[in-house]
Amino acid sequence: MLTAFQKNFLEKIISVPSVGGKPEENAPYGKKAREVLDAFLEEACKQGFRTGTVGDRAGWVEFGTGKKLIGIICHLDVVPVSEGWNSNPFALTIVKEETDGEVMYARGIVDDKGPACAGFFAMKELLDTGRIPENCRVRLILGTDEERSCSCIRYYAAHGEIPDFAITPDSVFPVIYSEKGILQLKVYGENQNGWKADGGSAVNIVPNSACCFINGKEFSAVGRAAHASKPELGINAIILLADAMEKDGINLEDYPVMKFVKDLHEAFPKGIQDGEEAGRLTLNVGMLHADQDGCEARIDFRVPASTDCNDLINKIKEMASGYGLETEVTLHLPPLLKDRKSPEVRVLTDIWERYMDQFTGFKEEYRKLHLQPKAVGVGTYARHIPNTIAFGIQAPWQTDQCHQANEHVAVSDFLLWTAIIKDFIEAFCKLK
Repeated sequence: MLTAFQKNFLEKIISVPSVGGKPEENAPYGKKAREVLDAFLEEACKQGFRTGTVGDRAGWVEFGTGKKLIGIICHLDVVPVSEGWNSNPFALTIVKEETDGEVMYARGIVDDKGPACAGFFAMKELLDTGRIPENCRVRLILGTDEERSCSCIRYYAAHGEIPDFAITPDSVFPVIYSEKGILQLKVYGENQNGWKADGGSAVNIVPNSACCFINGKEFSAVGRAAHASKPELGINAIILLADAMEKDGINLEDYPVMKFVKDLHEAFPKGIQDGEEAGRLTLNVGMLHADQDGCEARIDFRVPASTDCNDLINKIKEMASGYGLETEVTLHLPPLLKDRKSPEVRVLTDIWERYMDQFTGFKEEYRKLHLQPKAVGVGTYARHIPNTIAFGIQAPWQTDQCHQANEHVAVSDFLLWTAIIKDFIEAFCKLK
């Protein structure tokens, strides 16, 4: 059960709709992103922690003394809210359910406000009980623009103190030794037919709605949102929109952007996927827009280390040119590969093994399936700040909650997050 302090703190942080916005003075990522950071740091200061900010882009909460610095790196910004919520996404809603007991619903409760709060609660418990690490400082680092560009943590890496070792609880268990590269492209061209279209809210989310107007007629489609790293968990409304247009007798050849994304989506699994251990190549057609200025689609690829990204870019450019379209690379992050046999990975794996059977939905056969370090498609802060590795925070057999409507976590699992982070702190402060 949550303590009164934990519940109140979570409610305060969740209540700020910290979707990235337009830059303002002292708020480079918008007023709400700065508001949630200030709220977090203000409360941490009241609880006896040292706090600070780095260039108004990231903040930190710290305790302990000494040269050695152990880090927990999270973010407080969230993705836009899609349709399909059964509760207010910016109010902490706790529901008692038959299988999982008390369950918390809120935008960011998993990605990544919840883990940030769990890290803070772990630090607070150690501070309150006098278990302050000797000759070691512990710092919770809080970014505010992870969902759009990660520029917050890149700025911190350039201007802030780098931990000797850190985890970012912004993925899944077990230890993540490899993260796929992230490639985002804009494919665009002229609007020769005067149609209007809109679909998706962010390139890294499977779009759950899309619509267009052609000769005064409206077409629309409803899908299901999911994180772009796992597009198979969603239903892409932009692709459904293309299907609806064709079903009505519209020739997609007259709308090259739609024809391109539909053909790419259909041909992709057969032509470009990769089955290596580092994971398969995936794509998400995340956004669509058409107006008098032109037409464009934005596409997100997750690229395993075994795939030549430049070769992929050239293939997409060549394909798009066949439709009379231009291609622009808007984001290109190379894959991340860590030493899966390092002492740090072994210690984290031991911590996960102690707790994995306590998570909701655990079955004994999961012990062999989900114990060893793995590769994933999500991109975390680990690729932007040295000495950092993704560790947690969701159990791998559970449905991925990132970027989805009705984002939720069982209270019992949330409390395990806090216990695991507390064990991480104590273990790594002692690790030579």
